Amino acid sequence: MDINIRTKNLKATPAIREYVDKKVDRILRHFTSDGSVTVELISQDSHSQDQRAVAQLTLETGGLALRSEERAQNINAAIDAAVDVLVRRVRRYKGKYYRTERAKRAVRRGQTLQDRATDDLLLGDPLDDDVEPEGVVVKRKTFSVKPSSVDDAIFQMELLGHDFYLFLNSDTGAYNVLYRRRGGQYGLIETQPLTQPL
Repeated sequence: MDINIRTKNLKATPAIREYVDKKVDRILRHFTSDGSVTVELISQDSHSQDQRAVAQLTLETGGLALRSEERAQNINAAIDAAVDVLVRRVRRYKGKYYRTERAKRAVRRGQTLQDRATDDLLLGDPLDDDVEPEGVVVKRKTFSVKPSSVDDAIFQMELLGHDFYLFLNSDTGAYNVLYRRRGGQYGLIETQPLTQPL
């Protein structure tokens, strides 16, 4: 896999490149296919010392894209934190994929759930120790959506005190998600119809 390093307000010294290669290797050992990891390192002025260094990692392989972004006091600590988050995400993805594929193979072989449980006890699941439990939906909300402008959506989100807000954009007629970015700015996710069938 290719490792691409980009920097902002920071020089990519050989020591930083070596440190990134060493840490990103923890992620790459989980994959055999081609792909790339993009590491963006940013040094910024911040009132908080814990926010001065930012490391953003994006892994792209086989149609899969995983991303992490962490902030810390120095660039090495930010890299460590971002790699840890990405490793957990990779393990969670691989665990879910492994469980799904194993279930499909068991059905093809005609194996029962009891047989699979016995196999797990005898052979062990190589990923179970590393995989975090999957999240479950613990609360559902239903609400009416009326068309509104982006400015109205920002106002409504602030009234609710949420970090995101789903609304029907009156200008486009599409559902949008408004979210709060770090630094107090806003982001907007716009949807569009799928033009090609999957």
